[in-house]
Amino acid sequence: MSNSNDDKRWEQGLYKENSNLKLLLEARAKTQEPINTFDLSNTNLENINLVNQGHHEGFKLMNCDFYKANLSKSHCFKVDFSGSSLMKANFSGANLHFADLRNCNLLGVNFEHARLENVIWDEELIQERLAKKSNNLEEQIDLYQQAEEIYRNLRLTTESDGLFETAGIFFQKEMKMRRKQMPQFSTKRLISKIVEFSCGYGERPLRIVLISALVILLFSFIFFMTGLSYNDEMIMFSASASSLQNLQDFLNSLYFSVVTFTTLGYGDILPLGISKFFAGIEALLGGFILALFVVVFVKKMTR
Repeated sequence: MSNSNDDKRWEQGLYKENSNLKLLLEARAKTQEPINTFDLSNTNLENINLVNQGHHEGFKLMNCDFYKANLSKSHCFKVDFSGSSLMKANFSGANLHFADLRNCNLLGVNFEHARLENVIWDEELIQERLAKKSNNLEEQIDLYQQAEEIYRNLRLTTESDGLFETAGIFFQKEMKMRRKQMPQFSTKRLISKIVEFSCGYGERPLRIVLISALVILLFSFIFFMTGLSYNDEMIMFSASASSLQNLQDFLNSLYFSVVTFTTLGYGDILPLGISKFFAGIEALLGGFILALFVVVFVKKMTR
């Protein structure tokens, strides 16, 4: 078992020049003690095996410094790297299946051809959290630029590995970080926010379906209150009419809203007065939203 003096030597990086570094680290890991705050920067750990055989949990390498460390082709199944600095580390060809990378600095990490299935990622990067706390605009922009770079790197890597759902999540976050760098009340930032809300930057077609349903329902109520015409009969809410009659008129308004939104325009029900104005607005919205849905759907299906 290791002692406190041994841990201090690891933390100070005094083992880094040892020719048997990989063997020492593998032996240290197999003691089942958490490995915390070790300095492993600029070390060559290529092909190191840190798989915790016969245990449900992986080895713990928490809060360690792996700056520019070479961990290519390493076996890191279920390894807990949480809190570590992986800045510019090389994980090319490594097995990071189920690895915990929460609260890690991932700036400049090389994940080329690494196995990244089921990796535990953070909801927010360190750079995002620091940017939110900072009151300095230049510092905020720099941190958001770093976050955007990290998400772009993760998106490209997961795309090349065929992890398209994960890549889609990283793409949304990449676009969000780009928006955070724009002037707060600029038109570009507003448009970017609308695109995120409406379709998740093209990654969430179901949002468009929900928005379509809400638009149709909203205009149904508008037409129900402003009035429509069917065979010279008024379709409109009336306090003196029975509940059944009002329900029937609302369903007719819903039907008119659907055919207007989809620009079918059968012509059996006609708008009256100000309803014509709202019908025009819904038709324009419907044409745009349906076109957007087709673009997003095709993008998702052709990946």
